[in-house]
Amino acid sequence: MTPLPSVFAASATATKTNFTGQWVNPGDAFNVLLILGGNIVGQALAQLAGHGLPPVAFSFGWVGYSVSALLSAVGENKLLPSTPDCRCKLINGKTGHAIENSSWIVGRLVRDFPSWNHMLTVKKTTEVLDARWKELQAEDPNAKRPDRASLLVTIYEPSTEHPAGVPQRDYLYWSGICTSILQLGIAAIPFGFFGDWGVLMVTACGISLAFITACLPQWRKEKWACRRRSNDSYIITRGNGAQHAIAILGNGHGLNLEDLGAGQTNMNASVNRLTKISVVGLFIIWVLLLITASGLRTNTWFLLAVGGIGILQNVFAAGCSRRPENFGIPLRFVAVFGHTKVMRTLLDVERRFPMLGRSMRGEFFPGGLRESEIKEWHELEARKKTKGGI
Repeated sequence: MTPLPSVFAASATATKTNFTGQWVNPGDAFNVLLILGGNIVGQALAQLAGHGLPPVAFSFGWVGYSVSALLSAVGENKLLPSTPDCRCKLINGKTGHAIENSSWIVGRLVRDFPSWNHMLTVKKTTEVLDARWKELQAEDPNAKRPDRASLLVTIYEPSTEHPAGVPQRDYLYWSGICTSILQLGIAAIPFGFFGDWGVLMVTACGISLAFITACLPQWRKEKWACRRRSNDSYIITRGNGAQHAIAILGNGHGLNLEDLGAGQTNMNASVNRLTKISVVGLFIIWVLLLITASGLRTNTWFLLAVGGIGILQNVFAAGCSRRPENFGIPLRFVAVFGHTKVMRTLLDVERRFPMLGRSMRGEFFPGGLRESEIKEWHELEARKKTKGGI
């Protein structure tokens, strides 16, 4: 019978050997990581896909994403995320009709507004905050400066120089190109030094599959599922109590945002049979790539480096703020309105842009108006009629 201490010693040696082997060539870890993080890949695709060659880097999570894409394409008839990551409302600038936005692009416009709003909007926000602070100090000398102001309405109009529905490239696009080149360079190291072409093959196949997935025509079909050359005006806002409202005037060059906000049910943007077949085929190939990658036993740290760099680019792409033109909605700043009182802001907007201020009344004053406010609106209407307005 083998002495008990000898058994423990042999077991400890085997465990140490296993741990050492795993840290020298952690091939199994890559296979596990490849099925995690699919939601990050999906968000990155939603940001970049839809026009040209969208460079979403190969990374951990692509196999997991291929499963969720298969479910979305077959079950929900769509590829874009099911719900926007920023809830907001779309209001028709003429009728005042409001709908809950279901467009991923419109939701991102509102989410990213603080990063792309005009410098005059920033200046007006500061002015309104200071004015409100003075009002508070008149009531309480020790009052602190408020963190948020009343409603500010920033007016834009579609650009006449750049076509709507065609996103302009930015640093996010080029980050994907640079990341893919860097990944190929890292994967080529074991081939150049040791003659091991396995890592390079898996990386090249992964990048190719990622680019093919992002090039599916369905992305463009869903992202801009709306009519073009709209003459209607629209207001986008988070709703009653929001700090900002974005008004986009109609000039015959923009997208019909009401169509866009209504989602693919308003337009024929459902996944067709060819897209479903493509998604199924890509899923099968991704699984085959996973099986192939599991056969690598040497130089697997290089493959982990490739996946790690790719997931960093995916996270950056998924969460990065972008400008409207990068979403295919190029805009030109017109004006900004703000006051310490919401009603004053709406009246100022109405004086400059008839119907626009009135269309927001129902959203920001659902309980109705005071008699003095009703009188002001009636006087404004009468003045417009006298001048030949609406």
